Amino acid sequence: MEIYAPLTDRMGMNRIRDELEDISFKILNPEARELITEKLKVKKENRKDAFKEISGEFINVLNEKGINVKITGREKTPFSIWRKIQKKRTSLEQISDIIGFRVIVGSISECYKTLGIFHSKWQTIPGRFKDYISTPKINNYKSIHTSIVGPKKQRVEIQIRTKQMHEFAQRGIASHWKYKSSEKFDPLTWKEYDWLSDLVEIIDQGASPEHYYEYTKLQMFQDNVFCFTPEGSVIKLPKDATPIDFAYAVHTQIGDTAISSEINGKDSPLQSTLHNGDIIKIITSNKVSPSLHWISSAKTGKARAAIRRYWQDKVPKEEKNIKYTSALWISLPDYPGKLGEVTSLIGINKGNITGVEMTEKKANHINFLFDIQIDDLKNFTKLISELKQKEFKFRIIRHKKKHALFQRFFKSFKKN
Repeated sequence: MEIYAPLTDRMGMNRIRDELEDISFKILNPEARELITEKLKVKKENRKDAFKEISGEFINVLNEKGINVKITGREKTPFSIWRKIQKKRTSLEQISDIIGFRVIVGSISECYKTLGIFHSKWQTIPGRFKDYISTPKINNYKSIHTSIVGPKKQRVEIQIRTKQMHEFAQRGIASHWKYKSSEKFDPLTWKEYDWLSDLVEIIDQGASPEHYYEYTKLQMFQDNVFCFTPEGSVIKLPKDATPIDFAYAVHTQIGDTAISSEINGKDSPLQSTLHNGDIIKIITSNKVSPSLHWISSAKTGKARAAIRRYWQDKVPKEEKNIKYTSALWISLPDYPGKLGEVTSLIGINKGNITGVEMTEKKANHINFLFDIQIDDLKNFTKLISELKQKEFKFRIIRHKKKHALFQRFFKSFKKN
């Protein structure tokens, strides 16, 4: 469920993904799967009749406009229904679009013509239109998605695509061997699968299973943003990516030597969040090294793996047991148990607390500064992730000022 299903989805192999998800769902949550399966069986015949009637009307309407069409139906899997129930906090009875209508036409222009016919004849459902033809998904999936209040006031989920798009949606990367078996792949075609070469690179570089797992979790299901180099090349990145991710996407050496960035001509921190259409310029220097603290800001597995690999290569084998030090500023709610929860998290992730200082006490919060010694950077990354999940307010102090207690004393003295 965590590795192979997302990987097949990322490769566009939806049929295999559905099968893997269903097998996993049956093992992980057998009661929920059984309940959904039984309820789907009760109204199966009604859904078949409704599909025949609605698809028949769609075909007649499109044929009248000179469009030859084939319509297939796909019933949502128990796992996809369960995921939708969890996401929308609704019940199975309230989900009306259990069957999706796949409208297969002859060309891209007919896809948009079909969309116009549906939208002019039936009422659309706001917020449900997505054009994956002009902007494909990160796995190169293409279709137009829309939902309408169709015949007999039924909510209908529609996917409009060509035959080749439909084949790719079913078989993913493997579909290219059907359409391009006699052709050589040009560089642009291979660029669609850069993520796959990144994954192979991480494995070849001897990354641990934890790093491979982290890469799949980060890369497989995320939405994406499209940014540009100053020369106009398009770089595809996951949502909320930073200039750090952009630099490593361009080239590992660019990432390793980055010192700052310009977003749309304005100086910006390397931890800034990127948006669609941003033009990014990375400023580099051969006198610097990538910061270990970038790992918690980077959103791509490639960037995180490259940062770790840089430092692993720098440390001689006989000094691999070197200890790292860092400081964490954390603001905790002023009620019992919170300080113990944080210290337990640090201990569980094999961090050694060498010092704790209460820096400020407010009405509802107390601020602490923890000095931490770390043996393994992946444990520190895990600690940061768990602090974020528990919604603690914190920040990493890269260069802790010495004699901070005396500095605060003199600051207070000057005020008085």
